[in-house]
Amino acid sequence: MSRIRPHVRGSRLATAGVTLTAAGLLAATLTPSAGAADRPTRAVAVENAAAALVDHAAALGLTSAQDTEVRDVIVDADGTQHVRYDRTYRQLPVLGGDFLVHLAKDGTYRGASRAVEGSLAPAAGVTPALPAARAADLAANALRGAHLGEALRRLTAKPRLVVDALHGAPKLAWQTDVLAKDSLGNPVGRTVLTDARTGDQIDAWDTLETVGGDGKSLYSGTVPLDTTLSGSAYQLKDASRGGTYTGDAGGQSDLCLLGTICLSRAPATVFTDADNHWGTGASTDRASAAVDAQYGTDMTWDYFKGVHGRNGIAGDGKGSYNRVHYGTRYNNAFWDDSCFCMTYGDGDGTNLGPLVSLDVAGHEMSHGVTSKTAALTYSGESGGLNEATSDVFGTLVEFHAANSADPGDWLIGEKIVRDGFGKEALRFMDKPSRDGSSVDCWSPATAGLDVHYSSGVGNHFAYLLAEGSGPKTINGTAHNSPTCDGSSVTGIGRDALGAIWYRALTVYMTSSTDYAGARTATLSAAKDLYGAGSSEYAAVGAAWSAVNVA
Repeated sequence: MSRIRPHVRGSRLATAGVTLTAAGLLAATLTPSAGAADRPTRAVAVENAAAALVDHAAALGLTSAQDTEVRDVIVDADGTQHVRYDRTYRQLPVLGGDFLVHLAKDGTYRGASRAVEGSLAPAAGVTPALPAARAADLAANALRGAHLGEALRRLTAKPRLVVDALHGAPKLAWQTDVLAKDSLGNPVGRTVLTDARTGDQIDAWDTLETVGGDGKSLYSGTVPLDTTLSGSAYQLKDASRGGTYTGDAGGQSDLCLLGTICLSRAPATVFTDADNHWGTGASTDRASAAVDAQYGTDMTWDYFKGVHGRNGIAGDGKGSYNRVHYGTRYNNAFWDDSCFCMTYGDGDGTNLGPLVSLDVAGHEMSHGVTSKTAALTYSGESGGLNEATSDVFGTLVEFHAANSADPGDWLIGEKIVRDGFGKEALRFMDKPSRDGSSVDCWSPATAGLDVHYSSGVGNHFAYLLAEGSGPKTINGTAHNSPTCDGSSVTGIGRDALGAIWYRALTVYMTSSTDYAGARTATLSAAKDLYGAGSSEYAAVGAAWSAVNVA
């Protein structure tokens, strides 16, 4: 999982009657919610894909030692089907084992997209030479090493055997989830991948994914809220959006084995109100931050449903929930798949205020969409793409909401930064290097960067594709985006960007997709949506070239 992170450690549309632009309508025609009555159902698509697995097992690299499980299903308006699978090898999860099967309307096999090619069998077999306890110790040391000078306590580590096919030849590995508390009681976590034969560290990444009657919010003014009457009081719970709700964590934090087994979880005591007018707009009123969180959830839900036809984060119509006032001076917000929930800290008051702004909410909840679709691995270039995906959709949620108190721009977290932070935002998508650490242009060194900084390549591409190069003012905010190759890029608009990125994420990207793969995926999406001879297709290629991705 990821987090929006500044240099310190720690980084939907709301109303009925949404009007789609031409690009939005075109995107909608390629979603499960739009289309003809005779289009195959998701269940039929799964049946067709299952038959294709049998007929094309050799081409897909499937053997009797493997099992498959459906993760996601997309059925286009013309009946084309895309079924995404995860794989196990001898009952062990395979990192990089995911693949998509593409089928015609009649179920005819058209091809597949695989995260990795070749065999998934580890050369040394599936019996580890390194004991689980030793893997746990090594992972715990890795967490301590990532937090030098901090007094960590209540440290827990949970190793599980996996087959790692993402880092060269398949090998048996321990994937260990480590979680601890810092001196303020806030959680810190890391996932460590260790060679189960040699004990060498293969990879490691951060655990926590990081960066709504009516209510007076901290950042978005007075906003509409759909609530639930329970007895004589109203609950901050929205039945129209899958039952999503917002609760008070009361300054408490979780103690989990990396989000898989929680020994204790901070509460989410549902906010209630007597008159259905929530908050005062001041941070001294605990309900004000809750208004922002619920509103952010509403706007993100409405964006993905109204624009892309996705019914909730997982596409199943089920709502998530929010916890606000989490931890002590906690400079973070994160999405957690294990609880299907969003969590917001109040910030330290010096660098950051409460992290409940609209773009942060959209960013974090988009991590949930990514986890249910491409599941981009949270390290290397795929990790940068994971972060960029959340920045892109968080920004598009903000634009889609069209809230005059928080107008859309290409800055991330501009509402939550305080004077002590020293910059006007956490990230700048027009020129990512303005944050002091992110990169504007791809190079061979990009894969070795922290994912919050390698995301700059994807963010820069997205801005150029939507808005074009050069200086301009958008909703009163100055932007200026030079290209890496000196070219001039003409933007095709935010709607087209969203349509192309969403289709690439849900239909073509896999867990191992890097920036070169993202170029291929977005070109394929643009071809599907607009045609290979279209200006949109050409613009995608030009924007990637402008950030040095050829």
